Amino acid sequence: MKILCIDVGNTSVHYGIAEKQTVTESGHFPTNPSQSKLSQIFREAFEHLFPKTDGISFCSVVPKFNEPLLNYLRLTNLPIFHLTHTNCKGLKLAYPRPEEIGQDRLANAIAAQTYYSVPAVIIDMGTAVTLDIISNAGYEGGIIAPGLEMMTRYLHEQTALLPKLDESDLLQVEGAIGKSTLHAMQLGVAVGFSGMLEALLKKVFAELKHRNSSKPIVLSTGGSTANLIRKWEQKSLFVKDLTLIGLAAIFEQTR
Repeated sequence: MKILCIDVGNTSVHYGIAEKQTVTESGHFPTNPSQSKLSQIFREAFEHLFPKTDGISFCSVVPKFNEPLLNYLRLTNLPIFHLTHTNCKGLKLAYPRPEEIGQDRLANAIAAQTYYSVPAVIIDMGTAVTLDIISNAGYEGGIIAPGLEMMTRYLHEQTALLPKLDESDLLQVEGAIGKSTLHAMQLGVAVGFSGMLEALLKKVFAELKHRNSSKPIVLSTGGSTANLIRKWEQKSLFVKDLTLIGLAAIFEQTR
């Protein structure tokens, strides 16, 4: 079954056709275009994909985006599934306020539970970086911290002299003492970000070990992961389209 999966994030909308763990014809566009351009953007992104799909599955962390997206998708007469905390079949929510869980985080948890193993820790590196923990009890909760994009944008926007870092600026950072403003920022963001993840994972591992849990698999995903993949590919299993894979899995599980 081929499912058009759409992940509406804070910064961009990521989509693709998912069949089990394979995602093809993926793309993305900004989340905040003007209302007058939404229909055109939807047509350009999705119209050529509808004849190739058996259904549509989406999640969103931008509520105001949902109504125009749904209004457009309903014109296709394809079955549509909108993942929320109320319909994540098969995923237990061991969480006091499940309505607060981001829908993309639910999709990631479903993908981990369906195709990998539990316990699992999922690192999703987007505008914010999230760590989610899934155990035999189900989705337990997680951690939210600033992502690479948030760090670099904030440094630039909140200071008069610091430049905006590009992704290429973070791919290779040499040394430990900055010899220019740019070098100092590269170290602060790339090394600091990686160190933050190390510390967070260490704390999660200690908590799970205290419960006599087996060592979790660590999955990583998200656009910003590419910047640190040389280091983190040894510490996690990188799954590029984990959220879309989870959206396809839950679509099939609810049918």
